[in-house]
Amino acid sequence: MPKKIVKAFAPGAISSFFEIFNTNPDGTPITDLQRMGARGGGFGLQCGVHTKVTLENASENSIQISINNQPTAEAKVTKNVTQTLLDQVPKKYAVTVEHQIDVPIGMGFGTSAGGALTTGLALKEALNLPLTYNQIGTIAHLAEIQLQTGLGTVSSLTFSGGLVLVTEPGAPGICKIDRIPLNPDYMVVVGYYQALIPKKSVLSSPQQKQRINVYGRKALEAIFAEPSLENFLTQCWAFSQNAGFATEGICQLVKAAEKAGAVGAAQNMIGEAVHAVVPEENVPSVAEVFKQTLSSNQVIVSRIDFEGVRLVK
Repeated sequence: MPKKIVKAFAPGAISSFFEIFNTNPDGTPITDLQRMGARGGGFGLQCGVHTKVTLENASENSIQISINNQPTAEAKVTKNVTQTLLDQVPKKYAVTVEHQIDVPIGMGFGTSAGGALTTGLALKEALNLPLTYNQIGTIAHLAEIQLQTGLGTVSSLTFSGGLVLVTEPGAPGICKIDRIPLNPDYMVVVGYYQALIPKKSVLSSPQQKQRINVYGRKALEAIFAEPSLENFLTQCWAFSQNAGFATEGICQLVKAAEKAGAVGAAQNMIGEAVHAVVPEENVPSVAEVFKQTLSSNQVIVSRIDFEGVRLVK
């Protein structure tokens, strides 16, 4: 077999609020990882994860992964997905996975889910495996849960873009997804600080989980009572403050964005970052107020993506 190259793209997936589902109603742990996950909601961006998978015949399986041209041992989720798919074929291959990521890593842009899904989609194509989107998504979802890098992002990326609501948790095919219709003229302006919020500590603290779930449930109920972009952002910002994520810096950015003409703004889950949804004509003024606090390379302007993860030419 000659060398095969397949490319895929996943939108940056901003989560604006969430509710953790890793225990049953009686408090016992959920053992079926396909049913574990999150409820929540957020936006797909046209900047995200670009993945190129190269496949060559080999005497032994090998996996090489790079992120933004740097070889890495850190991309555990990508490696897990690659290994799972290689295990489904009898032949041996050398697989090279190259991720180009044009959003910050570890700031609530869903990069591990995006990397896992694009790798799964491209490798499925390269290996000619008979798999559906849901099946590829389930492999990526299980990898994220096992490695504690996320809960519900894979489900939101598998099918949809725009303003996505995950209304029931679980892997693709088990979860339920809805969307709030969105005018494609809106853009997203993101400002982020350099500090990282360690996900594992948030996802494993029982006290933090209880607080997140009380306010996550309230946010979802309030959003469904009035499913509009404005109300979505209002409820998500309230969630961030009530759940204890909003720092002083985050509060400053949200206020500044609203003053400068954003429809509303909320905090990336989970990251020291703010996403403001802005009519196109107000983008320069919102980006400018962010740059008064942050350096220009800490401000991202993106159109909203309406397609979800996909193969590309």
